[in-house]
Amino acid sequence: QVQLVESGGGLVQAGGSLRLSCAASGNIFRLNAMGWYRQAPGKQRELVAIITSGGFTNYADSVKGRFTISRDNAKNTVYLQMNILKPEDTAVYYCNVLQRATNYWGQGTQVTVSS
Repeated sequence: QVQLVESGGGLVQAGGSLRLSCAASGNIFRLNAMGWYRQAPGKQRELVAIITSGGFTNYADSVKGRFTISRDNAKNTVYLQMNILKPEDTAVYYCNVLQRATNYWGQGTQVTVSS
């Protein structure tokens, strides 16, 4: 079993930046893809960014050029650097880790961007 601990969420003004971190612990053997999802009120959960074990990344069109996902395999941690934040980025952000065929989720961290 994998446990995920998220940090870095909070309140920020439009145009500001936040850096989310998600540290995996427990059975961290052979972690595959790691990513971030978000869910805004009244909307479905959507993929924000994902990074594979080989370093390949993919982003939602709405965050391209503003967000950067990275991972530190030695620390079993995935990061999401969020720049030029917009009010529409307001959501609960969830860390996700794929280990073989099993998905693990964090508790979620609130990101609120004020106009």
